[in-house]
Amino acid sequence: MRCMTRAVIAGLVALAIPASPGDAVAKIRVVASTPELKSLTEVVGGDLVDVDTLARSSQNFHDVEVRPSLMVKLRRADLLVINGLDLDYWVDALVQGSNNPRLLLGGVGRVDASRGVRVLEVPTGRIDRSMGDVHPQGNPHYTHDPATAEVVTANILEGLARVTPEHRARFERRRGEFLARLNEAQTRWLRALEPVRGARVVVNHNSWIYFLSRFGLHQLGTVEDRPGIPPSPAHLANLIRQMREARVKVLILDPWGDRQLAERIAAEAGARVVVLAHTVGALKGTNTYLDMLEHNVSALVQALR
Repeated sequence: MRCMTRAVIAGLVALAIPASPGDAVAKIRVVASTPELKSLTEVVGGDLVDVDTLARSSQNFHDVEVRPSLMVKLRRADLLVINGLDLDYWVDALVQGSNNPRLLLGGVGRVDASRGVRVLEVPTGRIDRSMGDVHPQGNPHYTHDPATAEVVTANILEGLARVTPEHRARFERRRGEFLARLNEAQTRWLRALEPVRGARVVVNHNSWIYFLSRFGLHQLGTVEDRPGIPPSPAHLANLIRQMREARVKVLILDPWGDRQLAERIAAEAGARVVVLAHTVGALKGTNTYLDMLEHNVSALVQALR
């Protein structure tokens, strides 16, 4: 009887003791260079991934500083998902400092989300620093076009499957479910913007060409004189004149841009400033990739109508 009692007690104690970390399914540690890549990785990976980011949602991605704290994030990462096309050029310095060989160029833990994307605005001819922040491989802001998510999530899936091939079917199922929701939303967004198709807009920074091209809108000009270079008085005067002549209604501003300058330009040109989320989490209510696009489409529809 005493033996039976001891066995029952031992069993109850075993049930009461929480499982050790080693007993639980280890999550794939992923670091994404930008918040929207974090969001898309979570869509594919679900509860099998633990995703962190290098750039903050409030930042201009061109200006991310190489800091030891970011190297620490990469040190134990299983996977690194980068935007590519030189948007996150600062990643390589961080990887070198992390001493994580899996994340080096060509490493098993490195995913370039831009692979296979149809790149716009690839420059031809000579390129030098006098031209501003020009990207030799083309405009890197492709995630603003919802159609590119099919390619991006495929690249992420392949990276996750390299790390845990036994979960490939699960990743594929989650990706398929997400793309179905995205396609349904994209049909709705195209329908909402159809009445203003062909409208001209001005942007603060040349980061919206993929979004505008997808929805049939045209970029008349940029507030920046050249990419990353503040505008001269002559450039602004010419831009305002063009906006008046073309009856431009909207100036698109990234949240990190100069709001005061944008408002002044819009007032003189008879337009209005519309702040769009340049990444997930940049504005209230844009906590996922779909939320970000929903906000941007809705804001433009309201402004252009």
